Amino acid sequence: MNSRCASVSRLIPFSCVDGPGSRLALFLQGCNLRCKNCHNPWTMGRCNDCGECVLHCPHDALSLSAGKVWWQSDVCQQCDTCLQMCPQQATPMTQTMSVDEVLHHIRKASLFIEGITVSGGEATTQLPFVIALFSAIKADPHLQHLTCMVDSNGMLRETGWEKLLPVCDGVMLDLKAWDSACHLQLTGRDNAAIKRSILFLAERGKLAELRLLVIPGHVDYLQHVDALAAFIHRLGNIPVRLNAFHAHGVYGEAKAWPSATPEDVEQLAQGLRERGVNNVIFPALYL
Repeated sequence: MNSRCASVSRLIPFSCVDGPGSRLALFLQGCNLRCKNCHNPWTMGRCNDCGECVLHCPHDALSLSAGKVWWQSDVCQQCDTCLQMCPQQATPMTQTMSVDEVLHHIRKASLFIEGITVSGGEATTQLPFVIALFSAIKADPHLQHLTCMVDSNGMLRETGWEKLLPVCDGVMLDLKAWDSACHLQLTGRDNAAIKRSILFLAERGKLAELRLLVIPGHVDYLQHVDALAAFIHRLGNIPVRLNAFHAHGVYGEAKAWPSATPEDVEQLAQGLRERGVNNVIFPALYL
């Protein structure tokens, strides 16, 4: 029995967009960045049971009892009012799940998936749980064929990666801007630790994919394309996935930002190709 628990915002039994093949995707609550362009902004914070959401729920699906917010899933209409009102950028709909409970879902899906991906929020903010979950999968004869991957922002220190990598098959990691000042403007933190993580993982053969999000007028990849391409060359033949920003689902000032067009993405791809970066993956979808 493994009763170590995590705060989970969502579990998707079958996903084809969270890593290679069909995968079970587990989204953990909480993040150590505050990205203006985040498409899941309610996964950033942790509910502190302030009750603000209870006051605004139009369907009476939330209540405050014994100092705790309670969510009634059978009454909820998924209108997202609570998400938009939360001052913590959290959600009252998180579940506390143990390793054993997650394993139960994995076993039900195991014949139809190639692996699991733990995402967020930021998965590594609940690192002991991720390590315990991956260790249990690797130790189970019926599950150990599944690959265990993490979708991360890269803010984890090297000591944390060293604990995780023995049971992790790969990490998909975002580099949200090249220059630290631009990254700070977008996310609230600089990117020095993220660049260290990218190099650390690549050196150990654990960097599965580097992701660049094209946001017209708000990212600086093209201004620093020489340095960016040189950095990518240091990683080996790692796939570089170009994603296209769209404002659907974001809050705050980013709702007014322009969506990335195929031309915007091609401009960056061409700049990288001209500098010898050829393992580029284009967006599957533009909105």
